[in-house]
Amino acid sequence: MNPQVELVAVGARTPVGLTAESSAAAVRAGISRYAEYPFIDPRGELVVVAADRLLDSRIEGRDRLVPMAESAFAQVLAKLGDEAVHQGGLRVLLALPETRPGFSEDDAAWVTDALMAFFRTKASSVRVELAGRGHAGAIRAVELAVWECSKGSDNLFLVAGVDSYHHTETFAWLERNRRFAQPGIRGGFTPGEGAGCLAMASARLRGRLRLPQLAIVRGVCTAQENLLRDSDTGSLGAGMTQAIQGAITGLELPREGLDLLYTDINGERYRSEEWGFAVLRTPSVWKSPRYRAPSDCWGDMGAALGALGGILAVQAFARGYARSPRAMVMAGSDGGLRGAMLLQDPRMSKE
Repeated sequence: MNPQVELVAVGARTPVGLTAESSAAAVRAGISRYAEYPFIDPRGELVVVAADRLLDSRIEGRDRLVPMAESAFAQVLAKLGDEAVHQGGLRVLLALPETRPGFSEDDAAWVTDALMAFFRTKASSVRVELAGRGHAGAIRAVELAVWECSKGSDNLFLVAGVDSYHHTETFAWLERNRRFAQPGIRGGFTPGEGAGCLAMASARLRGRLRLPQLAIVRGVCTAQENLLRDSDTGSLGAGMTQAIQGAITGLELPREGLDLLYTDINGERYRSEEWGFAVLRTPSVWKSPRYRAPSDCWGDMGAALGALGGILAVQAFARGYARSPRAMVMAGSDGGLRGAMLLQDPRMSKE
């Protein structure tokens, strides 16, 4: 990839941690924050979700997204420092939930405007752009940032994803579609919420600003899946396969095969089967079909997943527990967007 694009700072807020580092440590330890939430299911019982511990349960939907995103952004800005923020020409690429009951297009515009107001107090001439939607939205934003760098952009990019299913209308919609993990529902998921942010720059800009090199973006690709969850067959993995193949362009296979994968698999049969087909279509890519599905800890994170997966990889590299010098983050949005992002430990040679 030319020029080389690198991750230089990360920030997060999740049900298992208020920072990127604490969230990754909790996932590494297998800590789960599933708990009852004040919403009554059809049996008259409280539902179980993973929730941000600082937010009042009476706050719903879009009003939950803004404080979580601001927290992740604040962590990243503090790590970058004022000099880098002002010299780097900050550009914010945002991934938000897809349209659904409890989150409308007006809500997406409102969240974008609220975060623009947040940045006006931090730096001048900052652009906040809605770059992706759903689980793969942040990976689409990374792809856009990499493309901009390839065209000579000298900006610091903040790629962020934020989501929350915690809205009465969203919970009811999940129940109607038998997607909410509850007794009697096979293949449902536990709703989560959170935010993640990746600060990215070209290697040239990183060096000029004297920022740390946390990970190298070896490849990133998005594609479109046409067989959605309401299809007769379910997904056969064609879109995800295309995304994976695009992200691994340049790898020397099988020598540089992968065995570290962070995925949005959440208990739904559709996602698990799609991964099964994708791995069968790309056998030379994988040293092992093992994967890490952090939804076991923080629930389904929706549009935050792509950025949070990148944070898990960065922390695995930094703390020395990664099984491989390369990690892939893979996600699929309900609307069909599929994304794969390949990161490399900057301390490791291409061996």
